[in-house]
Amino acid sequence: MPLFTTAPKSICLLRLSAIGDVCHAVAMVQAIQKQWPSTHITWIMGKIEAQLLHDLPNVDVIVFDKKTGLKGMRAIWKKLKHQKFDALLHMQLALRASALTLGIKAKYKVGFNFKRAKEAQWLFTNKKIDDTASSHVLDSFFEFAYFLGIDKTEPTWHIPLSDSDLAFAKNINVENKPLFVISPAASKDERNWLVERYAAVADYAIQQGFQVVLCGSPAPRELTLGENIEALMQGDATNLIGKTSLKQLTATIKQAKLILAPDSGPAHIATTQGTPVIGLYGHSNPNRTRPYLSANSVISVYEKHVQEQHGKPLEQLPWSARAKGEHIMADISTEQVVEQFNKFC
Repeated sequence: MPLFTTAPKSICLLRLSAIGDVCHAVAMVQAIQKQWPSTHITWIMGKIEAQLLHDLPNVDVIVFDKKTGLKGMRAIWKKLKHQKFDALLHMQLALRASALTLGIKAKYKVGFNFKRAKEAQWLFTNKKIDDTASSHVLDSFFEFAYFLGIDKTEPTWHIPLSDSDLAFAKNINVENKPLFVISPAASKDERNWLVERYAAVADYAIQQGFQVVLCGSPAPRELTLGENIEALMQGDATNLIGKTSLKQLTATIKQAKLILAPDSGPAHIATTQGTPVIGLYGHSNPNRTRPYLSANSVISVYEKHVQEQHGKPLEQLPWSARAKGEHIMADISTEQVVEQFNKFC
């Protein structure tokens, strides 16, 4: 039986991070809104994530900066002290997030089942979703909606972009060439592809009549990565690393014909904008974390390495098993990426 047979008055969603995961969660939230437009939704999310999603239609976004610790939690509890939600969807597998739920009043606190509830999340919830089978993070998020009583549906996304954001992206494309966006940095350097191979693919795209755009955050390691790619290129790229807001980045990706990225936020932003992704995977399971609509253009060496390292076939490994090593991504060749690129030319 679903938790609700009619629309609940209010739902609180707790998913703080990261960019890719909140992009998955947007589709779930908007599926709830489509079926239950009268339900008031409050979403507690991280500071960076709110830069992208602060203006989601009919969602009350509350920002939690994890750096503020207990003080920040108390501020949220104070803000919500007069509210009692029909359901709290606790979708973050982290002890900090679980602690945050303690001061949020809700009739039902819904979390992952014991099999997937890391860091003892199951202790902080009184309802558990049934799902143990879904492999992709987005599918597991949708199980929360189905548990509430939402009908099965395909994910769709609407992230508002302002006229100025769209104008920013349009002004990049001064020569009216198709855009090929390269977002080269993953969350850890070992998960990045090789600099010289990024440069080679970028030059190939330019030869095919594309304008190449590099994107990323202002983190020093990402700025350096972009500079190193440019230094090895024969042609010229438009380097926007550290020069865009998340909204401007989203608008730029929306304009692009194709994006190349390892497992990273921009790859999932691309999914929300309908832009196909060549995803590069070696350390995490693409069946779990790939760009949701780009299964056919993912290049993965994960299966090889995770099975070698754990000594077990893939089907016997945990859902979240990772491969480790600094040289894994070297097993993805330039030729493999060019082959995928050519499918979109």
